[in-house]
Amino acid sequence: MNRISAPADAPAPGAWEELVTAALLGTERRTPPGAAPGREAPVALLDAAAVETVRRRAGLRPGRAARQPEPAAEDPRPPLPAAAARRLAMLLADRPGTGGGGRRGTAPDLMELLPQWLAAANSRGFAAPPEMLPALLDAARGRTDLRPAALAFAGPRALWLARLNPDWRFALRATPGGGAALPPSEDTGKIQQLWQEGLFAERVALLAAIRAREPAAARELLATTWSTERAEDRLMFLDSLRMGLTAADEPFLEQALSDRSRNVRSTAAELLSALPGSALAARMAVRAGACVAVDHTGAAPTLAVEAPHECDASMERDGVVPKPPAGRGERSWWLGQLVEATPLTTWSGRLGGRTPREIVALPVADDWQGELHAAWCRAAVRQRDAEWARALLGAPAAPEAGGPGAVSLAERAKLLGTLGSAERAEWVAGFISAHGLSEAFQLLGVCAVPWAAPLGRAVVDALNIARDAGSYPWSFSGVMGLAERCLDPSEASRLNGLLAVPDEPEDASPGAGGYWAEAFQRLMTTLRLRAAMAEELGAA
Repeated sequence: MNRISAPADAPAPGAWEELVTAALLGTERRTPPGAAPGREAPVALLDAAAVETVRRRAGLRPGRAARQPEPAAEDPRPPLPAAAARRLAMLLADRPGTGGGGRRGTAPDLMELLPQWLAAANSRGFAAPPEMLPALLDAARGRTDLRPAALAFAGPRALWLARLNPDWRFALRATPGGGAALPPSEDTGKIQQLWQEGLFAERVALLAAIRAREPAAARELLATTWSTERAEDRLMFLDSLRMGLTAADEPFLEQALSDRSRNVRSTAAELLSALPGSALAARMAVRAGACVAVDHTGAAPTLAVEAPHECDASMERDGVVPKPPAGRGERSWWLGQLVEATPLTTWSGRLGGRTPREIVALPVADDWQGELHAAWCRAAVRQRDAEWARALLGAPAAPEAGGPGAVSLAERAKLLGTLGSAERAEWVAGFISAHGLSEAFQLLGVCAVPWAAPLGRAVVDALNIARDAGSYPWSFSGVMGLAERCLDPSEASRLNGLLAVPDEPEDASPGAGGYWAEAFQRLMTTLRLRAAMAEELGAA
């Protein structure tokens, strides 16, 4: 006490830094300033630090009060119904369990239902309760898949909060232009000024907004500065032309084929190949047509393939990448790119007037079938050609592991994306009925939610068959998780008969029946919870 009450001399310059250094290194290695080495050095260090702390605090000068932020913009959307607001609070308060293993118990995973809840709330045009915005932004911060729906639901107040809290800055990055307001379409002067002087994110947002309402005006705006833009910026701007792509964009894209950046050239070629009537598509059709023909010399018609022997300058200009990735041969790499960029409508005339299904059924000589069919798959996805997609998918019950044309389940999933939701669900239901659930996970992921009745029945029946086989349900945890989120809640009544613990066959895994009953109980509870969520959001 006497030491502290004594008058203190003015501190030497850097005294605080010296004390911090002595504390970090230890008093045995660094003697505190003004103290003698020995056993009393630690006490002297603490005393000196206490005095210096008081001195530093007492010497602080009050700073100017921070300027109050402008009020957040009003959200004109209607508020959530009270029951739905309480449900949202429950979903946001839930945290994933920390236990390991495959057993999850019977309680629904509320965080996995949050994306579906947000989608439903956004479809009904509700505004987020202001008091829940911090928890909503925290949830979106931890899960990037939540961000688009969460920020749409949070509305303008989320951007206001994000400017005040660095932890939520992702909301500004995820919003075109960083949340800045774009000039109205009729104010051409401000549009030109923002395009010439704005930040990159603002310019991208401006171009996308104009492209959505006036595609030609956006393309003309881009052309005014195209030659002076950086290569990486040209690539991003060019990508914006995917929205509303038409034949009117072809002259601009043809010029981009001569760009000094290879990535820009490739993107321009990809966009042109999505226009079946473009000159590039016609050039690719001539090249690919010279590589594939029907051979009638054998007992049955066969597709003969003669892949390109070189990648010339004109092919490179049209987007063909000359160097293949590791493990791929040059000629097959070039062939795949030519076929992928060729309009699928040209093959019928080239191959004797055959339909897509008849073309896909033809045998292909010299082991070229995989490469040729894979390129047709990519072309069907790029050109959104449902007829070719059906031909390449084949019948869902076909014994081929990858179908007549698809080389993998991933390719099949992409082809299914070109079909309507009802046809897609019907095809996947047929696949599950024929092959079970072991390979169906990727295919289920492209089906519309909630699953159509035939697909839902097929999934439940396949899960029942898996249960009767006596294995543990953890092998099907991915499908079970999808079912909890995607199965129509009306299917809950069909699960009543699956809740009891079945008699286990002799070769069954020990306790598997009890685990299955638990899994089905969780599924039914989740479906009923989803039904309640929908009812709450639909309330007036």
